[in-house]
Amino acid sequence: MSKALLDGRAQFEATVEGLTARPRHLPTAWLYDEHGSRLYEAVTRLPEYYLPRREAEILQARSPAIAPRTLIELGSGAATNTRRLLDALPSLEELVLFDVSASILTASAATIARAYPALSVRALVGDFERDLGVLPRGERRLIAFLSSTIGNLTPEQRSRFLTALSASLGNSDAFLVGLDLVKDVHRLGAAYNDEGGTTEAFVRNALTAVNAVLGGTFDQARFSYEARWDARHEWMEIGLRAREAHVVYIRGLGLEVAFNADELLRVEISAKFRRQVFEGELDRAGLGLESWWTDAAGDYAVALAFRN
Repeated sequence: MSKALLDGRAQFEATVEGLTARPRHLPTAWLYDEHGSRLYEAVTRLPEYYLPRREAEILQARSPAIAPRTLIELGSGAATNTRRLLDALPSLEELVLFDVSASILTASAATIARAYPALSVRALVGDFERDLGVLPRGERRLIAFLSSTIGNLTPEQRSRFLTALSASLGNSDAFLVGLDLVKDVHRLGAAYNDEGGTTEAFVRNALTAVNAVLGGTFDQARFSYEARWDARHEWMEIGLRAREAHVVYIRGLGLEVAFNADELLRVEISAKFRRQVFEGELDRAGLGLESWWTDAAGDYAVALAFRN
């Protein structure tokens, strides 16, 4: 599991809280061990999963309205779209990749350092919900949060994250964020229910990770995969539904979890956005929207914001 998860008591406490709550849920960090991170990268290459291609289209067509010295990418993963930013930012001197998966992070940093030898490349392991304080200081920083990863946060989590981020920004800094937009429900469903089952394997890996790290007894055969649109919250709810009543033991936490038949264990949400709503969230966090760019199909947006 990631260093951020293994070393953080808060993550273990979040796991206890999630498994004893209603509805039950797991912290999304469990998805991103080494194997899970590789599965996620496979998900991003699926034809049904349109998000990376739409984001790439925007990043190719637009460049940020500032000339940063330092680019910090939160939740960078394999840094698939990072190069599009690097090629658009000739003034850039330093790249900082920040992610919970140490193995993927190290590989990504090495690959980019070889491709851009004049650029200083750093890798920082951490959780963007808790560890923004470790980000390097400086002037003219561009903090990028791509791939609509912000959609994995509930509105309450987004509020805390955006408020903390706003407090960390200097007057010459900017925030660049990718956002998947509300669209046809059938297209959304297809993006999370691919025919090959790669997304399902990615989500199921969270149970495998809990079993390996915390001595859990999750049995994959006792859960079915489910990804459905929640119209009230405007997010995809993604998780595993108990096929039958049974008990799971988490030895490392001293926890016994009794699942009812048909009970859902939520592993992830993927919120979809509307401009007016997200602009309001930025404003309440002390951030002002400077630019809002969408792809030609109107599926996806990239927003640029500054501290008010």
